[in-house]
Order: sequence, then structure tokens, then C-alpha cells
Amino acid sequence: MAEAPVLRGITWNHARGYLPLVAVSQWYEDTYPEVQILWEKRSLKDFGDFPLDQLAERYDLLVIDHPFMGYAAAHGPLLPLEGLLPQEFLRDQAEGSVGRSFESYWFGDHLWALPIDAAAPVSSWRPDLLDVKLPATWEEVCDLAERGLAIAPATPVDSLMNFYMFCCGLGEDPFASSDGVISEEVGAAALEYLKNFVDLCSPDCLLANPISVYRKLTLSNAHVYCPFAFSYSNYARIAHCPDTRSRPLQFGNLVALPGGKKLRSTLGGTGLAISSHCENVELAVEFAKTVADPACQRGIYFNSGGQPAHRSAWADAAVNAGSNGFFQNTLATLDDAYLRPRFDGYVCFQDEASLIVHRYLREGSNCLMALRELESLRKKIITKESR
Repeated sequence: MAEAPVLRGITWNHARGYLPLVAVSQWYEDTYPEVQILWEKRSLKDFGDFPLDQLAERYDLLVIDHPFMGYAAAHGPLLPLEGLLPQEFLRDQAEGSVGRSFESYWFGDHLWALPIDAAAPVSSWRPDLLDVKLPATWEEVCDLAERGLAIAPATPVDSLMNFYMFCCGLGEDPFASSDGVISEEVGAAALEYLKNFVDLCSPDCLLANPISVYRKLTLSNAHVYCPFAFSYSNYARIAHCPDTRSRPLQFGNLVALPGGKKLRSTLGGTGLAISSHCENVELAVEFAKTVADPACQRGIYFNSGGQPAHRSAWADAAVNAGSNGFFQNTLATLDDAYLRPRFDGYVCFQDEASLIVHRYLREGSNCLMALRELESLRKKIITKESR
């Protein structure tokens, strides 16, 4: 008797990234008892920078970030999916995309992953503690920070994402021109905005990622507001705050800068990809299709702690009732979010550029020098990858 087929998957270490996949896998195994789907998880840091080819050698299913798509197209660790899925399903995925989520996994004329999770930095606060008017402008955010009431993540990668956000808010998208990362005028202003805010906050923010910020907000009364952090609907749900000390958060969109232009977020989220080494391709495709299906996304996927990527879930009344309005209250920010570059080599740029921006925020070096370091890094990586 032949052994039951086994799919091995790798995701990231948080309830949002792990539990919904385990739940869908359990349902799938109950429906198809001859199948086994096993999941492992990796750290948030490894999720952003662990080599994709090494993961593809060990796992059939990979939960990945869209900046890896250029590498996937150039080096072949993943299977292109557009020829393996029904055209009607692909049309629904494209039309049902939150923001540019579906587009983010399409690169070099191929679809390398299905969007299963959508996220971007949004604002959040403790409604039981915020006894003042909710900030609507950057000046009001800084006022809360000056009073010790605001907090935001500023690890290296968060610092770079925040830098992109300010650049977009000031009217210029990073990498919009092939000549450079950003103009010195806009880049310098973005760095100064970010540095001024970080200086108003506790130095701990330079070590804080979004998860640690949300844990502080839900478990402590020291801070009441976060102006931007990659969104986690889990912290808006009473069901996912089992500790009696925990308090659910309210989430919303971003504030306006002086002059009335709103900050513009940077798209995150995850896609489900299939390794080119997978031996059970048909089964893997069917499972990935199940996870991304809108009924699953607004059903078992959300109910198990997931943050769906399909628009029907974000508009669903039951989903919003179960998440304190998280999805309907942040959708505008997701729809407007900036799509990061995906060229082969961008992930290396992001890793090193994050350290440059973080060092500027930590040490207060010359902002023009930091911008020139970013540009030098871009040229070095572009030259290396073009050889």
C-alpha cells in the first residue's frame, strides 16, 4: 500500500501566520484523510531575509513576502502558478485583491504566490485609555509622543518601511525613478520627520517590532496610541486577548502631514507559494487554492486568527464584528499602500538599507550622508545583479 502523500510547509512564528494554516490543514486532512500537511514556523526576522532557495529545498509550501518575487523569477525556486489554476479563480483573486496584494506576487509575467494575508502599517490605540480627541494630524501625534503616550516600532526594517511611508506622504515614491532611491529633498525631509518622532519616543522603540508594540499597548497602560505599525487584527479581537490584563485595540488609517497630505503606508502581507522541488504539485496547488478561496478566507482562515487577503473578507459584516471593525476601518490605507520594489537583489538592499536608516535614527548622523549611502548601496546591488 502506497504511503499517504505529505506536504511540508513553512510559515512565520505568530498566531496570525501559523494557526490559520494549521486549522485549514486539519480541515483538509479531515476531508481527505489520505493527505498529511505539516507546518513549521520561523522567526519574523527570518521571514524577511532567510534565503528562499534554501527554504524551497526543504518545504513544499512556503509563506513568503513579495520582495522575493524578483529572486524567484531569476533563480527558479518556486513554481509559476498562473498555468496551474483555473482562469476564473485567478480573475477572482485579482479582482478581490486588497490593494496591490495580488499584483505584488506577479513578476516577470508569472504569478509566484497566492495572496493569503494582507497588511500595512496603520494606526492603533487603546479606546479605554485615549480620553482625548483621536489625532488627525502629525502635530497631534507628536504632541502625544512628547507626553509619553505614543509608541511606534523602529527596528531596522521597520525604520526603512517608515522612511518609505514618509517619502510617499511627501509626494514621491521610493524607486519611482531608475536614477535613484529618492530625491535628496524628499529623502532628507522624510528622515527628519522620522528622526524627530523617534526622539520624542522612548529609546526602546528602536528595539521594538510591531508585535512587541502591540503587546505593550494591550498589556500596559503606559502608552495609548501608535501612529503606524504593520497591522495585526489579532490585537483587536477580545477572543485573542485571553489574559485578563489584555485589552483589545482599535485600528484606523494614517494621519495627515502638514499641508494636508496623508502618510501613505507600505504594503506587507504574505503569499502562499509552491516549491519547484515539490513532488505532489497537484495536491499543493489544490491546497493553496483552498487557503486563498474567499469562503475560506472569511471563514475558517479568519476565525483561526488569520488576517485575510481577499476583499470579500475585509467587507464581511461577521469578520468586522469579530475584529472590532479592524478591516473596514483600515481598508483605505491598504488600498493606497506603496508597493516595494521586487527586482532580483532588492531583499539584499532592504537588509542593508534598514541598517543605514536605523543608524541615522539612533546616532543622528548627517541625513544627506545617509541618503548617499542608500544610493551607493542601490548602485552596488544593481551592478552586481546585472552581471
